[in-house]
Amino acid sequence: MSEESGLGGLFAKAQEMQSRLAQLQQELARRTVDGQAGGGMVRVVASGDLRIQEIRIEPQLLESGDMAMLQDLVAAAVNAALAEAQRMVQEEMQKAAGLAGLGGLTGT
Repeated sequence: MSEESGLGGLFAKAQEMQSRLAQLQQELARRTVDGQAGGGMVRVVASGDLRIQEIRIEPQLLESGDMAMLQDLVAAAVNAALAEAQRMVQEEMQKAAGLAGLGGLTGT
């Protein structure tokens, strides 16, 4: 009987952890981070679910007519925003795993 209650308890803890992770993912999807390039001429806002929310380009950059530079700056700002969002997600997942006593399971 203790084996059954042990498995039941483990199952309940697993369900609770799954629920906490789903809640964390929803919270992270609402949080945003910024990435920028060209000294702030291009700014990108990304969410914690790794989606681009907004791209802002300073008008002076558009007036220059240098399409290749604009494309490079947009790509750099998007990559910076996504890297920051990934860092945020990783930190929050590590915290959640640590709180659940699963510190060794985060892969780092």
